[in-house]
Amino acid sequence: MIDTTMYTVSQLFLTPTLVLILLMFVYSFIALGSFIYEGISRRKNIMQLNTNGAYPIIRHYSIDKQISMEKLELFAFKKLENVRNVSRIAPMMGLIATLIPLGPALKALTDGNIQGMSDGLILAFSGVTLGLIAASLTYWIGNIKKRWYADELHIIEVAKAS
Repeated sequence: MIDTTMYTVSQLFLTPTLVLILLMFVYSFIALGSFIYEGISRRKNIMQLNTNGAYPIIRHYSIDKQISMEKLELFAFKKLENVRNVSRIAPMMGLIATLIPLGPALKALTDGNIQGMSDGLILAFSGVTLGLIAASLTYWIGNIKKRWYADELHIIEVAKAS
């Protein structure tokens, strides 16, 4: 009784998990495009630090010169929140998307249903692959943006000290 209930409940999560993985996969490519644009803008406009949109922390500071460093750090953290969340959640969702169809695939194998097993394994490995791609892209983007924002915070700190 409990095993059937657990199986049924776990199957309910397959579709939402796959949708979430697909959304994170699409988001990672949107974030990559935005990242590339920001990187190109940063290279082109290195001399216009205080007004350029490629420097969001400096731009935020230029709006309110009285803002504290703690509030600027919080702003930078919020700017990184989505890519950091996707880089952490996508692998977990990929694992869930692997394990849920694995049970029915193994059951199909024991029943001699090779096609059912194949379909289950294709779904399982597709979910984890997309999840890992999304996580890898957003992890890389997040690390580089973290360095960019730390540089901006340092520039502001030096400017405030002078």
